[in-house]
Amino acid sequence: MLPHLWKSELVSGVLAVILGIMVLAWPGISILVAAIVFGAYLLVAGALQVVMAFSLHVAASGRVLLFISGAAALILAVLAFRRLGEGYAVLLLAIWIGVGFVFRGVATTVAAISDPTLPVRAWHIFLGVISLIAGVIVIASPFESIITLAIVAGIMLIAIGVSEVISAFGLRKSIKSGAAPAAPRPADQSTAEQSPS
Repeated sequence: MLPHLWKSELVSGVLAVILGIMVLAWPGISILVAAIVFGAYLLVAGALQVVMAFSLHVAASGRVLLFISGAAALILAVLAFRRLGEGYAVLLLAIWIGVGFVFRGVATTVAAISDPTLPVRAWHIFLGVISLIAGVIVIASPFESIITLAIVAGIMLIAIGVSEVISAFGLRKSIKSGAAPAAPRPADQSTAEQSPS
């Protein structure tokens, strides 16, 4: 699993850079499309959670939490689509992005600081701090300056993507340098079989 970790981080970084470039190239369209997709996500996720609340065999507290979470998502989705022209979906999306960046930033930074053996630890700390700053900026002005939000989000996505790409190659280098010894070659095995036991 570990040898493939750098590949997933590389793909994540490249996708973040591409998304960031698209957001910077078309901020207005990106915001509207993202808001509509976000509203649809809330609608589907909310409906699934409400269904799971009644169909899963879990404790009553788990059912209540699933139902509340699903109902809240459905209400937010209805608000987002009903008032799409007034920007409710955009506002919800901005807050969601900001909170996501903050959680990711805190989690990445704490994980990197608490594990001194983590490969390319400095890049993980840098990535976490960048995500945290991005989240704070997005939450501080989610609606008043939505174009600025798109530009900041695009720049942060590119910065995070580049950091992830660099981190992926650093992780790959660390994995290769600490790799397990190779299996014996077929010639070595045949020699071992011929030698007396």
